[in-house]
Amino acid sequence: MKNTFGNNISVTLFGESHGEAIGAVIDGLPAGVEINEAFISHQLDLRKPTGKISTPRREKDEYKFLSGVFNGKTTGTPVCVVIPNENTQSKDYSASYGKARPGHADFTAFSKYNGCEDYRGGGHFSGRITAPLVVAGAVCIGLLKKKNILIGTHIKRCASVDDAPFSEYINDIESLSEKSFAVLDDEKGAAMISNIEAAAAVGDSVGGILETAVVGLPVGVGEPWFDSLESMLSHGLFSIPAIKGVEFGAGFSCADMTGSVMNDSFFYENGAVVTKTNNNGGINGGITNGMPVVFSCAVKPTPSISKEQNTIDFINKENTVISVKGRHDPCIVHRVRVVVDSITAISLCDMLSQKFGTDWLGE
Repeated sequence: MKNTFGNNISVTLFGESHGEAIGAVIDGLPAGVEINEAFISHQLDLRKPTGKISTPRREKDEYKFLSGVFNGKTTGTPVCVVIPNENTQSKDYSASYGKARPGHADFTAFSKYNGCEDYRGGGHFSGRITAPLVVAGAVCIGLLKKKNILIGTHIKRCASVDDAPFSEYINDIESLSEKSFAVLDDEKGAAMISNIEAAAAVGDSVGGILETAVVGLPVGVGEPWFDSLESMLSHGLFSIPAIKGVEFGAGFSCADMTGSVMNDSFFYENGAVVTKTNNNGGINGGITNGMPVVFSCAVKPTPSISKEQNTIDFINKENTVISVKGRHDPCIVHRVRVVVDSITAISLCDMLSQKFGTDWLGE
């Protein structure tokens, strides 16, 4: 029943999609960290639905810190943030209770919690719970920026359209931070949006791939074996609803490479150690090597679709059909982007604290 992630800096999530509120408790933050509320609101805006390619559900996401923040800075004690749920329509779910929505956790949640779960809108399994995760991530992103560590994610592929690749990492990351639909090629982005709208028009949905780059990480972050940088980042990334695959650097394509192609040759440039290629995604032996850390996440199509699907009624124990009602996204890839940035920042702050101590982040 654990809902906590992290060791030195940890985040505990609470709440349900249609409950009174959702929130997070962030523990381990050093004292004196400035809380930039304008930046937190900006990050929450990036997660909000937009236009025809998102759910009609609109939440203000007016967060409130209940503890751990005083005079605009952290006190060193646990930080608790709460976000009210205001625009709920629970009746959309009561009529279909017991029918397992394909791709959702309805059946598994019922089995784990013996029917005591809040099923409305997916309850605690809903993507709605990523909102407080974004608040926690915004605080951690601010900590990393002061150490000149930057995180950026773009929509590498969506609705059968490929975006341009990263080229100049710092400039690309800075430009992506202001985009609600995070692509490096706006024409490609327009094509993606058109295809998403086409899928929505026939009651279907689409998925995609997000690619993330982290620059500025010092060499030597990560532990061998079980707490490698890949292990810890993957732990957090796979906790995000809809993430079904994670790969670092060349990822699965390395299976078709020879060693001479896959290996990243080292050389000195202006006194710094760099590699000619970055097929290993900036990580060797689970530890950062100073190159940009690069990884991709596969985001599945939104499982809530209006098309009729075969399923079961696990209350009456019979086969049935379902057409999912309610307000849903035909694509969540563009909204998941900021959640990936957030969990990446939380994971990195946790691992940097393991190497340097939590006070180092506050210096």
